[in-house]
Amino acid sequence: MGLKEELHLKKPFVSIEHEALLNLYYTSIRIKKHAAEFFSSYELTDVQFHLMMLLAHHGGDEGLSQARLSELMMVNRANVTGLIDRLEKIDMVRRTPAEDRRYNMIQLTQKGQKLLEKLDPAYGKEVQKAMSVLSKADLKHLIAACEKLRGNL
Repeated sequence: MGLKEELHLKKPFVSIEHEALLNLYYTSIRIKKHAAEFFSSYELTDVQFHLMMLLAHHGGDEGLSQARLSELMMVNRANVTGLIDRLEKIDMVRRTPAEDRRYNMIQLTQKGQKLLEKLDPAYGKEVQKAMSVLSKADLKHLIAACEKLRGNL
């Protein structure tokens, strides 16, 4: 079913560009809702998982600064601070002062690492299930199209 039908629009889209943009927007909302449902059984949000994955894949032993996490997540530092506060409260991450005392390095705790190890296989299956409607060629085209679009913004 097309987006026009899903939204029960009476008029056509102004342009194909607008239709494509709205398709991306509504698809991302659906993905976010699906992710919220999936991660709730692990008592995490999708954003908390994203931060923890960044630490696991970029941080190494030293972790990442709050400023770098903010850049990677494309959110302001205040949002990252609150997110880290909540993850620190449930012992998923820890703050360690860096050499420059104005910065903290954020690292996964052992509990956070164990949760990711447990969650990773289920997450992988969920991603495979969601993306299974697209062929490998479709996926490559989707990746290329998204990269072009991001490069233009």
